[in-house]
Amino acid sequence: MTEHPQWFTSSYSSNGGDCIEVAANLTASHGIVPVRDSKCVEGPVVGVRTAAFSAFVAGVRAGTFDAA
Repeated sequence: MTEHPQWFTSSYSSNGGDCIEVAANLTASHGIVPVRDSKCVEGPVVGVRTAAFSAFVAGVRAGTFDAA
């Protein structure tokens, strides 16, 4: 990759706890959303296909993953 990821954390993640960061700037050019642990920025990065990440976000918004 010649482009550098521009990492960001959701505004809902301001509690300083277990968060992820995403680099949405690579979505259009590479078809992936890089995801990493915000506490381990030098650690591994998972590349999630755009459609899968969009489906995940839609599920979160719909409450699909809410604890019972």
